[in-house]
Amino acid sequence: MTDEKTRTESETLADDSLLGDARALLEDGQSLLSAEIAFQKARAGFALGRAKGILALAALALALLFFALMALVVGLLLALAPLVGPWGALAIVVLGLLALTGLCVLGAVRSVRTTVRALKGGDGAA
Repeated sequence: MTDEKTRTESETLADDSLLGDARALLEDGQSLLSAEIAFQKARAGFALGRAKGILALAALALALLFFALMALVVGLLLALAPLVGPWGALAIVVLGLLALTGLCVLGAVRSVRTTVRALKGGDGAA
């Protein structure tokens, strides 16, 4: 009888110990999960704050690039006007810009086609 009582008590202690370990493991997992969520929130906040500054600088850079290109166009018009006249200079600059625009559009279309083909699983020319 004492053997059965000892076994029952030891089994109960083992079950309690196992249950306690499982609870501790669950609490540790919950703590780890909440810490990871807090870390990822802080990380996302940091990235968002940096992204705002990066976007502002990129917008400024694009605006300055636009103005530099406009200055180039005006400079070309002024430089070519004495040589071919104002209308000739205008025609040369406009045709040159249209040619560059056409090349850019062809490159973009070619890139889109290649990308679509690669995503559809075509000939794999990526």
